[in-house]
Amino acid sequence: MSRTGPHTGLGVAAILVTAVLWGTTGTAATFAPGAGPLAIGAAALGVGGLLQAAIALPALRRSRRSLGAHAGLVGLGAGAVAVYPLAFYSSMHLGGVAIGTVVSLASAPLASGVLERILERRPLSRWWMVAAFLGVLGSTLLCVSRDGGPAASAADTAAGIGLGLVAGATYALYSWVVHRLMGHGVGRAASMGAVFGTGGALLLPVLALTGAPLLASAQSFAVAAYMALVPMFLGYFLFGLGLARVRPSTATTLTLTEPAVAAVLAVVVVGERLTGAGWTGLAVIAAALVVLALAPANVAGRQPGAPGQGPSDRTAPDRSEQDRSAQDPAPGAERPAAARAAVAPGGRDTAPAD
Repeated sequence: MSRTGPHTGLGVAAILVTAVLWGTTGTAATFAPGAGPLAIGAAALGVGGLLQAAIALPALRRSRRSLGAHAGLVGLGAGAVAVYPLAFYSSMHLGGVAIGTVVSLASAPLASGVLERILERRPLSRWWMVAAFLGVLGSTLLCVSRDGGPAASAADTAAGIGLGLVAGATYALYSWVVHRLMGHGVGRAASMGAVFGTGGALLLPVLALTGAPLLASAQSFAVAAYMALVPMFLGYFLFGLGLARVRPSTATTLTLTEPAVAAVLAVVVVGERLTGAGWTGLAVIAAALVVLALAPANVAGRQPGAPGQGPSDRTAPDRSEQDRSAQDPAPGAERPAAARAAVAPGGRDTAPAD
């Protein structure tokens, strides 16, 4: 039997494409040097989040009762969405690209694994631990090799590290919330639209206060539009597809591909140089992806009989979702929750959750 099913493979592919798109944000930001980290973060995920909600309106209407029943979960995820881009870009601004990227991205899969272990009592497999270790090591080598700028003050470095930890934790948190909503019978588009749309709305006041430099020139506006539409809107659309098929801990580990993509673009587009440690980091990240590709279906610790695994452990979906047809013609529509609840003997979903 294949180690990974076709739906798991689609999820992995979607998240890898997402990581590639996210990896372009650092290079894109260099074309708008006058914009601060708060403006860039608020524009990228604020506008992108609202667009997620816009394409999910039909699904949001259908799932309003289910979402209302889990309003606290939606609010938790939306708050994490709002905090993440502000913390991530501020971390890079204060501590430097190396520290900000390493701490933010490398801490996310670890935080995700801890969330699953504590909140769901879900054991983490040795495959995932090996992949996470390799990913963190590779990201550290890669980002440290690119640290060629002036040294930051001790206070700025400490603040950058702290904000990077906040970014990693909030990224893991909203990934877990979206996956949890889908486990409760809320469709993919409705889960993503509710969490990211509400989070995007929370970022609008920040954008209003800090976004003036993005309108100062056509180039800065183009950068903001690109980041909102491509890495954030399209990227998170694909991220939602991936989360419907793989565990959040696996998803966040796969997105450690992002610093590798960012490094290559920095060399090719921006003109930065990559040291031997950087190229070694790229190879280590590639090894982490090979581990995930070869791992059994329980790479994120998903084992038969673990808490929250089978259909009986999930909250019953809203009746309106059960009555829904299997294929919705609306963009971003989902299959019925009942299809998502089908679990194979190996503990892996047998039907896609899109």
